[in-house]
Amino acid sequence: MSDRDVIEAAYADLSLLSEAAQAVTRTMALLDGGHIRVAEKRAGTWEVNEWVKEAILLYFRITELHTMTAGEFEYHDKIPTKTGLHESGIRVVPPGTVRYGAYCEPGVVVMPGYINIGAYVGAGTMVDTWATVGSCAQVGRNVHLSGGVGIGGVLEPPNARPVIIEDDAFIGSRSIITEGAIVEEGAVLGANTTITATTPIIDVTGKDPVDYRGRVPARSVVVPGTRPRSFPAGTVQLQCAYIIGQRSGTTNDRTSLNEALRTFEVTI
Repeated sequence: MSDRDVIEAAYADLSLLSEAAQAVTRTMALLDGGHIRVAEKRAGTWEVNEWVKEAILLYFRITELHTMTAGEFEYHDKIPTKTGLHESGIRVVPPGTVRYGAYCEPGVVVMPGYINIGAYVGAGTMVDTWATVGSCAQVGRNVHLSGGVGIGGVLEPPNARPVIIEDDAFIGSRSIITEGAIVEEGAVLGANTTITATTPIIDVTGKDPVDYRGRVPARSVVVPGTRPRSFPAGTVQLQCAYIIGQRSGTTNDRTSLNEALRTFEVTI
């Protein structure tokens, strides 16, 4: 049987867990090294590798709490922090943390933020101060996660899609993306924008508004907002997000980002 078969069998029947321990350990090593991923884009569609998420969940069961130290810092946890940062070509600024089982491509910079198990972060991406990349989140290349950004973790159930931030996206300070939402390539989110699976994302650039859910279209410029909704007790303003423009088609993504921020007066 393949490691995948063993893991799927043990996840369905925990009495097989001890027999699956080596398969789980090997799978976690592959995940940590970036050789497999929790989710991958195939033929333009993001697909979840459920068995890899199952391996992560089983890994928590076969590991035990132990004390770890990093200089004067002490931790007590089941999962160690990532090692071999220099060899991997990534920069982690103290007390930034990348957990074992997460993978960062060369050129990633992690300020004092956090990248959780199962996450994948592409080359050239900046995880700024106090930004969090949750479990299994998939972050593309040349992405900027500004200070305090929260990329939610989606570990259970195994078939649930993780949060996905595609290449060249810019996520403004204190923004939150959760519940398997997708921010497509080149999109720009202004500060404090919240995107969940059910958040109304309203394109107001045309004659009539167009609503999206759980997906920010590619190269969209998005800001937080509210819209009215009536209840028996009265009308209240509920949170939403507005698409107010598009990044230009220039081949220089830095130039197009600066143009978008200036043209649409987006706070980041």
